[in-house]
Amino acid sequence: MSDQHSFETLAIHAGNTADPLTGAVVPPIYQVSTYKQDGVGGLRGGYEYSRSANPTRTALEENLAALEGGRRGLAFASGLAAEDCLLRTLLTPGDHVVIPNDAYGGTFRLFAKVASRWGVEFSVADTSDVAAVRAAIQPRTKAIWVETPSNPLLGITDIAAVAGVARSAGARLVVDNTFASPYLQQPLALGADVVVHSTTKYMGGHSDVVGGALIVNDPELAEELAYHQNAMGAVAGPFDAWLVLRGIKTLAVRMDRHTENAIKVAELLTRHPKVTHVLYPGLPEHPGHEIAAKQMKAFGGMVSFRVAGGEQAAVEVCNRAKLFTLGESLGGVESLLEHPGRMTHASAAGSPLEVPADLVRLSVGIENGDDLLADLTQALG
Repeated sequence: MSDQHSFETLAIHAGNTADPLTGAVVPPIYQVSTYKQDGVGGLRGGYEYSRSANPTRTALEENLAALEGGRRGLAFASGLAAEDCLLRTLLTPGDHVVIPNDAYGGTFRLFAKVASRWGVEFSVADTSDVAAVRAAIQPRTKAIWVETPSNPLLGITDIAAVAGVARSAGARLVVDNTFASPYLQQPLALGADVVVHSTTKYMGGHSDVVGGALIVNDPELAEELAYHQNAMGAVAGPFDAWLVLRGIKTLAVRMDRHTENAIKVAELLTRHPKVTHVLYPGLPEHPGHEIAAKQMKAFGGMVSFRVAGGEQAAVEVCNRAKLFTLGESLGGVESLLEHPGRMTHASAAGSPLEVPADLVRLSVGIENGDDLLADLTQALG
């Protein structure tokens, strides 16, 4: 599949070769652990054992690489499995990483509670401030980690600018692109070295699969990651790979609707007297609006806001919502809301990544926009 095709075409066709045996237009689910060899070492298509490679996973990995404009995609059992593989590939004990002051709680937990015990050090910086990133770099800094938009405060980092800082320091730039998806933002084209996804979210899109991905351009790094992927074994199973591949086919149209609804939601919240702050990069008053407009096709489906009355008022909003489902995760067709301080980011309590107690995070779905506005209005009271 030529990379000259449009994103929408690549999403449907990249990696999705018709089955040569039957002509099936959708790649089969190769629910298989091992493969017959034509003599010792005589592999058919390079397949010997499904931890090392599986045709359904290969289809997804080819698709992921095409959508992010990368040379190699790797699919994992979860987003955190992808991150763990990346850290253990890039780093050795004593190495240092700059991480953002706003990031997924699971990512922070991986650094603070797991990688730190292995001897990996990290510093926290506001990655929307290029000078702060530069100041956080140490002699053994091997990676700069960025989320943009960030989770859950929807901060924006200038990927190209931070990529320049990383190159000057001899470090890799890692960008978690989960909130944007490759439809809205392609970090490799902006200078990133590695793109991370929780494919559980917008890529899968239907709240029915858990998965993760890494996409890179550097062939040597790709081989190192593939070696560790196989050696560590946290790979995407064939059915999970098939579900993500199916979800990606509608990614473009879903993201258009997510964004359309999110803009309506953000505008409603800015007018509501019980809302003190609205965090959405699509609003002109957002401090990262101009950078987001430069590096993103649109502003996405995630909106966070702070509620007058503090933590209890925020919890009550979550409990009163009816159409917005109270639950962790994001990026599905259905709208979700959560209280990050008590839910997805509880592991960051007491750290520099602790989130405001009055914060509510929305994953705006693709339902009728007016229905979503009505539900938020009643939930706010």
